[in-house]
Amino acid sequence: MKIINYDREIVSPNLFTPEEVLLEIFQYLPLESVYKFTCVSKASIINLGTRFPVRHYYLKLIQMSPVLFNFLTSAVIKNTLVWWLSSPPIGLSMLCPKSSLCLHQVMINASANKPSVSPNSGTIKISLDSTVKPFLKTLQKLQMKVDFSQAMKNTRERLLDAIVDNGFQFIDQPLLPSQANFAPIQEIGDAVYIASIEGNIPDNFPHGIYIRNGPNPLFGGFKSATSMFGRSSHCWIEGEGMVHALYLTKDSHGSWIVSYRNKYVETESFKLEKQRNRPSFLPAIEGDSTAISAAYFFNLLRFGKFNKVISNTNVFKHAKKFYSIAENYVPQEIDINTLKTLGNWDIDGSWDRPFTSHPKKAPGTGELVVMGVDAVEPFFVLGVISADGKKLVHKVDLKFKRSSLCHELGVTAKYNVIMDMPLTLNINRLIKGGPLIKYDKEGYARIGVMPRYGDADSVQWFQIKPHCTFHIINCFEDGNEVVVRGCRASASIIPGPEFGLNKFEWFSRGFNPNTTSEDASFLSRVYEWRLNMKNGEVREQYLTDTSFSMDFPMINENYSGVRNKYGYLQVVDLIESSNCGMAKYGMVAKLHFDEQATSTIQMQDHSDVDDSDTEKPIKVKYHNFGKNAFCSGAVFVSNPEHGSDEDDGWLISYVHNEDTDISQVHIIDTKKFESEAVAKITLPQRVPYGFHGTFASL
Repeated sequence: MKIINYDREIVSPNLFTPEEVLLEIFQYLPLESVYKFTCVSKASIINLGTRFPVRHYYLKLIQMSPVLFNFLTSAVIKNTLVWWLSSPPIGLSMLCPKSSLCLHQVMINASANKPSVSPNSGTIKISLDSTVKPFLKTLQKLQMKVDFSQAMKNTRERLLDAIVDNGFQFIDQPLLPSQANFAPIQEIGDAVYIASIEGNIPDNFPHGIYIRNGPNPLFGGFKSATSMFGRSSHCWIEGEGMVHALYLTKDSHGSWIVSYRNKYVETESFKLEKQRNRPSFLPAIEGDSTAISAAYFFNLLRFGKFNKVISNTNVFKHAKKFYSIAENYVPQEIDINTLKTLGNWDIDGSWDRPFTSHPKKAPGTGELVVMGVDAVEPFFVLGVISADGKKLVHKVDLKFKRSSLCHELGVTAKYNVIMDMPLTLNINRLIKGGPLIKYDKEGYARIGVMPRYGDADSVQWFQIKPHCTFHIINCFEDGNEVVVRGCRASASIIPGPEFGLNKFEWFSRGFNPNTTSEDASFLSRVYEWRLNMKNGEVREQYLTDTSFSMDFPMINENYSGVRNKYGYLQVVDLIESSNCGMAKYGMVAKLHFDEQATSTIQMQDHSDVDDSDTEKPIKVKYHNFGKNAFCSGAVFVSNPEHGSDEDDGWLISYVHNEDTDISQVHIIDTKKFESEAVAKITLPQRVPYGFHGTFASL
């Protein structure tokens, strides 16, 4: 009987290294996934493929990637591989479970139960039993007769599960009492009819569905994962998507019928973890760089994806169909009546990359303008989908030099508008020990304006002051200028603090209204850029003062891409958000873009902007939800009657009262914005705070 020997000086042509053993597992991974993780150029991969057989090709690829070398020499992988090879019932016998060949026991010279690895052992050399080696040769000859590939795939999956189960520990991220309504809930099941309505739903309110998306993490909440690589954690924007729908119809007598239901968006990764009934994807956004790299590596090897598909950010309608979306994957089509997930929407296979959470309908044509931001080249691709949703009519790589986390794009009658901010995703930075996602206050920022079907060379770029803008209110053309209005902040709330910093303290300081440093403030204010297409000049200014922080904008969608007079936003309760360490929105605001306020802008310290034009702030009205009541997913619903004004309609929003722990839907008359809600619909269960929503008439 042979012994597994750790002595690096013993050399034999019959010995296998852990790199070679893992190679057998690694080679069943799709080549595109290998390329993405290793960061080796496609040209190098193609060159390797022509010079080496498949096995040696992958080995060379691993040698070229310092990321993989670090993992392949780690103690976790060494120990697991040795354990796997030394246990016939679990190890080599898995290669061909139907085989009647007898595998001899392989022993190790350390412990009879758990092998130990000397820190000076270098590369492990494994000597196999004389019976095992002919067995492997026999397997090679039988590849055409038995499903060796499937057996190897199954073995790979079990080995990788063993590595993760033994090397990583999932830990719950605790919630404070003030964060209780961020906690997940269960699916309610069948639709529940609602009788508790305070006030009256207006008779001319359109029949329709108000649906909102938001994170609802499986298995009790957000997780962290600890291992020898450090700690990685879920970010606050993660968590499986759950859609909440309120149905408003009338019976034959004209009486309102209101019902509510909720349901998880059943993505591929949701179904995978649900089937396993335990957390499986390692958190891969926040935390120590080595831990995030490890999460990327093992998620990729086990599931073919860097991270899970969350689909928790928005719901949009196109060509009479509804889609749930988060921008790390393609949208999922939703049956609006049952909320059942119908499958991925990749436009008949023509869209093979992430998809923005905020696609925009082009004025006049009804086409859908989209973008996809990725961690690898091409970093930014723009697309135009036909009005009937059946065809991708335009797709272009804008040839970005970095992966800029652009959350939203804009449209005008003729142009597409692209925001390129210094909030970037960089795998090479991660490999070198830095954060995966980082906001660089010294980095460049620019806005691009391009014809609807233009290419990278057609984009006219305007250099602007560094900033962080996630949401655009609207864009339109005004003479020679393209006007862009959005919610601008001097710091980014995504993804969270760099490793080593206290997450609660970091968020609390950012929301604190008394924070003196612009670099640490999440204060988001309405901002305007005027881009002169003729002479290339830029004029930029704040439109609101520092009294309130606003975000999650909405407008009358009939005015998307054209000049509008009004906008609506959710207003951050800075005190409660600072105390909670997470954003809470206690009011909504109505912006009057064509009217000025009575006071001048309170500029405080905004040296990042040249305000040579001492404009007064615009007029703003506020609707307050009351003490300890906060909203999410607010949407403007226009009056369906012909000839209605732009601001003739209602704001509808989910509202949760933290004192009573009751969730409602409020309907606010936007012509009487500061008055009480005209209707408050009490829901049958608590609805956690979430992100974006939409209203669709039936």
